[in-house]
Amino acid sequence: MIDNKVFDLLNDQINKEFYSAYLYLDMNNYFEKRGLAGFANWYRIQAMEERDHAMLFYQYLQNNDCPVTLAAIAKPDKEFKCDMDVLQAGLAHEEYVTSLIHNIYDAAYAVKDFRTMQFLDWFVKEQGEEETNARDMITKMELFGNDPKSLYMLNQELAGRVYSAPSLVLE
Repeated sequence: MIDNKVFDLLNDQINKEFYSAYLYLDMNNYFEKRGLAGFANWYRIQAMEERDHAMLFYQYLQNNDCPVTLAAIAKPDKEFKCDMDVLQAGLAHEEYVTSLIHNIYDAAYAVKDFRTMQFLDWFVKEQGEEETNARDMITKMELFGNDPKSLYMLNQELAGRVYSAPSLVLE
């Protein structure tokens, strides 16, 4: 049986993950309009990953006989004025999601919910990777983004990103 506070946080995380997917689709739109298909591809795949994260939380709750309550997904409200705005918003959002995961982990730890802690271990690692990827994109944009040829090459690099579903086994 999952503690009520842990359950509420896990259930709420489903909505947060779906919002993340919406946010990344909005970023995808920004780059599509700019004609930067590689950047758009990167954020479209990011949206797919976030959707999968939501489904992992969803399935975890179902597997533990917890009824899932879905909430409305808020519309992204960020206004992007330049490419760097998008990248910085992506990093800030990943840092926020990391704090949410840590909060759930802390709540599970407080009630010795080792199963949930084990489930969250994958997300803790994943968030480290997400933040690193976001920082790397900012660094590359700072180094190359003002030069059209370098921006083109960076866009080509990001176009090479392919989707792969998470490999987390749920109990």
